[in-house]
Amino acid sequence: MLTDVPKLAGARVTVMGLGLFGAGMGVTKFLCRSGARVTVTDLHDEHQLRESVAALDGWPVDFHLGGHREEDFTRADLVVVSPGVPDESPWPGLANALEAELNLFVKLCPARTVYGITGSNGKSTTTTLIGRILARGPRRVWVGGNLGVSLLDRLDEIRRDDIVVLELSSFQLQRLAPLRWSPQVSVVTNITPNHLDRHGTMARYVEAKQTIVRHQREGDVRVLNADDPFAAQFTGHFADDGIEGPPSVRWFGANAAVDGTRIGDEVIEHAGHLFDVRNRRLPGRFQLHNLAAATAATADAFPGWAQAAAEIMASFPGVEHRLEFVGEIDGVAYYDDSIATTPERTLAALDTLPGPLVILLGGYDKGLSFDALGARVRERCRDAVVFGQTSDTLAEAIGADRTGVHRAASFEDAVGRARALARPGDTVLLSPACASYGWFRNFTERGRRFKELVRD
Repeated sequence: MLTDVPKLAGARVTVMGLGLFGAGMGVTKFLCRSGARVTVTDLHDEHQLRESVAALDGWPVDFHLGGHREEDFTRADLVVVSPGVPDESPWPGLANALEAELNLFVKLCPARTVYGITGSNGKSTTTTLIGRILARGPRRVWVGGNLGVSLLDRLDEIRRDDIVVLELSSFQLQRLAPLRWSPQVSVVTNITPNHLDRHGTMARYVEAKQTIVRHQREGDVRVLNADDPFAAQFTGHFADDGIEGPPSVRWFGANAAVDGTRIGDEVIEHAGHLFDVRNRRLPGRFQLHNLAAATAATADAFPGWAQAAAEIMASFPGVEHRLEFVGEIDGVAYYDDSIATTPERTLAALDTLPGPLVILLGGYDKGLSFDALGARVRERCRDAVVFGQTSDTLAEAIGADRTGVHRAASFEDAVGRARALARPGDTVLLSPACASYGWFRNFTERGRRFKELVRD
């Protein structure tokens, strides 16, 4: 447990950002249980936040929604800010004391062993795999963080010998940096350009991600991708903590050394264990890296680990909205890959599914390049339906020499056009390569709407 834990009983605490899907509910309930006088403020109004507000019915909370009030910041003893609040927001600067939900959890968490997982792609799948494998062992396991599960809400149940597994976004890691804390086991799935609209440059994005290893100590573990050119920036000794030596590194990937976790032809090899993954339920060769990362992270964690890992790798169906098979309608297969908010993620999906393909692309502009994606869409897709803020940029990147490019006025129009374009034997893929902001509250709502429209 870290020091500098704020006194909560009787304190006036403002929670900045309830979240359209209740991201702030866990911390709000925790603060109420701790005896704080809680105010929740959000730029969204009560109607937009109706599900979250309803879930807090009966809790002693004051709601100030549809905008922020200066006094909620200047008069509060503590402000707890959502990781999604941008650095340029003027409101946190008015606070007398500032916390982030995850920072508060890290300060109070009694568990001695914390696994942290970050990366540009594969975080949620790898986090869930690690949690399920470890849960086969003798210790109780808690999984949360960026997955949307607030472990603050369960803090009183977590014990010293339990294991905590956290998915960590770059935003969360950026706010964690001042704590000079890193998890005992750190996993970095991969690094590709992402969230440059928030971080500004690739160097600053990588710097935020490095928080996951920067303060590890001798005896801790780093699990790194041998096939990722950015992995070298997560090795070595970060000298600012004055520790005697760096943690150990476990490598995974096709280029991992013989003492690492190696990816072969539908097989994962670790320390003499061969895991045959040909019949796995996770589609796509890119998923082998997620399976290998989970293998390396949990290796020999408990007696019988290898059998548990093999069973989980074979049976795990994947996480919702991550290349999820929606169904087959009139001979056309539909896949929901709404989690794909970067071109690299969509490229991985295009390398996984059979053609002919009709792809839906578009959304909020995070300032990423679509050049490589456009070339791959021309190679793999017969038709592309583009929508949202990035539709013109995507259409230009794809061109129209070998792929039909169709602009949609709305998401409903986009799905309708894709259904009309598809023929028996085709695959319709929602893999937008862009964030969902503007039309949807998050990628989850986008994916669920896609499935509704497909099944309607």
